[in-house]
Amino acid sequence: MARDASELAHRLAREAEAVCRHYLSNGKRAGRYWLVGDVHNTPGRSLFVRLQDSPKGPAGKWTDAATSEHGDLLDIIRESLGLRDFREVAEEARRFLKLPRSEPELVSKPVLPTVATGSQEAARRLFAISGPIEGTIAETYLHRRGIAPVHHGGSLRFHPRCYYRPDEHLPTETWPAMIARVTDLEGRITGVHRTWLDPFGFDRIRLGKAPIDTPRGAMGDLRGNAVLFGPANEDVLVAGEGIETMLSLRCVLPSMPMAAALSANHLAAMLLSPDLRRIYIARDADAAGNAVQITLAQRARTVGIEPIALSPRLGDFNEDLHVFGLDALRAALRIQLAPEDVDRFLLPSTVAR
Repeated sequence: MARDASELAHRLAREAEAVCRHYLSNGKRAGRYWLVGDVHNTPGRSLFVRLQDSPKGPAGKWTDAATSEHGDLLDIIRESLGLRDFREVAEEARRFLKLPRSEPELVSKPVLPTVATGSQEAARRLFAISGPIEGTIAETYLHRRGIAPVHHGGSLRFHPRCYYRPDEHLPTETWPAMIARVTDLEGRITGVHRTWLDPFGFDRIRLGKAPIDTPRGAMGDLRGNAVLFGPANEDVLVAGEGIETMLSLRCVLPSMPMAAALSANHLAAMLLSPDLRRIYIARDADAAGNAVQITLAQRARTVGIEPIALSPRLGDFNEDLHVFGLDALRAALRIQLAPEDVDRFLLPSTVAR
């Protein structure tokens, strides 16, 4: 009989694919991995679970390429079902494995949070030793994504040789990287997000990101926090998932405060300032974006904040900007923003050019 969390996780790993099919039913198998959007069973391909032991690691371990969060199948059960107490997680795991009910010593063991993605102090050091993006391939990367000028307000920096470790069993590499500062509502740095870049140019497949398995990764405390562009204590905020999405919107709304939560999961859980009276939710045009928009809108209404959805024509607002251009993006936003915010924030065409 399993007597502790590690034994439960080991037993689950023996049936990794069955666990994924049950708790991550919106995903699918791809070779030796199960692919899904995130630990909440959102459709997508960001999170991958190893289904078999391999030189890269044991079965049952997972990594979210969008956030660099990782863990085991007990974490999957906890997060996919929204459980918080270890008793509930253990009993659900035992039910799935058809094991006897837990003993007192197992029930009393606290559940640990999802494995940390790096220390806040390390994140602060990385941001501090990085330099301005102006004149670097980070700025070039954003320009090639259609983002010009780049209204980042000091939240982005560049490191020419940022460490990247593809797997715990493989050597560390270095690649140039765009470094984004993750902060809380008081402006304290809680983490960083890294976008490793291709020093040899921009192509249509990787869109300028480095030719590595996971060219994006975060470290530090992300949950509830975000990459902020502009002050966090204003009465209006635009919140979305990706850095490029929010910077695209700032091309025509350069003075409007914005927050990039870095993933659908973190956007849904983003902390809301008590100063807010209106929040625009810049959703991605997919199932995860729809679900997040509903969740965040409900949270906003509960605390008296007016939520308004901003919807792209294509997959996200960076794709809209890149395909249709600044004037089309400006026109699309004009009819979605509250009239007073159009007058207050939206650049006229002659200024934007």
